Amino acid sequence: MNPIQLRQQLQSFFLEDLGDGDRTSEAMFHRGDKGTVHFIVKDSGIFFGADVLRIGYETLDPSIEVELMLQDGDRVRPGDTIAIARGSLHSLLAGERVILNLLQHASGIATKTNQAVQLLNNDHTRICDTRKTTPGLRMIERAAVRAGGGYNHRNGLYDGVMIKDNHIALAGSIRNAVVRVREHIGHMIKIEVETESMEQVQEAVQAEVDVIMFDNQTPDMIIEGLKHIPSHIITEASGGIQLVDLAAYSATGVDYISIGALTHSVNALDMSVDVLD
Repeated sequence: MNPIQLRQQLQSFFLEDLGDGDRTSEAMFHRGDKGTVHFIVKDSGIFFGADVLRIGYETLDPSIEVELMLQDGDRVRPGDTIAIARGSLHSLLAGERVILNLLQHASGIATKTNQAVQLLNNDHTRICDTRKTTPGLRMIERAAVRAGGGYNHRNGLYDGVMIKDNHIALAGSIRNAVVRVREHIGHMIKIEVETESMEQVQEAVQAEVDVIMFDNQTPDMIIEGLKHIPSHIITEASGGIQLVDLAAYSATGVDYISIGALTHSVNALDMSVDVLD
């Protein structure tokens, strides 16, 4: 993750939660009061968020000392200690909830991604995310996917072309859409086309696109479609694919399987922050 961007995002998150001060801590403790908090895992999964924790407290209060016990991508079990933070009680408690929320959410994504990779059990096909991310959290969520063993799709609308059903309908055909796009983009930008039928697959091949997506197509349809796609064209399966479907899609031979649920439908990995002294 870009540390400058991460710091800016964390500053915004802290401002949202703190406003002009922590009323509870300000009423209970003196500014000079010191303490120690332990971040503890309460569930099994994959951890992600070391930089969130380290840079989070560094941004809030540079005097806070953070001792990390885990690295991103580590497998964790209930009772494992993620980190120990020492310093001002005001700062420790002020940053606790924002940091913990991000750690739990990102670790949930890493855990679900790892489950998908394990269920797929395929050295050729890769699991990847989509743009169905939480606004403001895309960088963190995408990094969590990588920590879980997955891969990233395009960053956003700006770094890759994906011609979808509405684009095709408005252009009149896949060929027309590809021609229009090629008039405006440089040679470094790849073109992906969503296909929903064998006819569209063949049209995309004829248009010499870089990536063909099988959108909402069954494994059998994908196996048939791949027979008509040259090996230099990357293939992707997408559209409502759940973890229980991965065994069937694994056998197709498709290059990528993109799953929006990796980021938009995850359970947070349970954690807590405990004051031990």
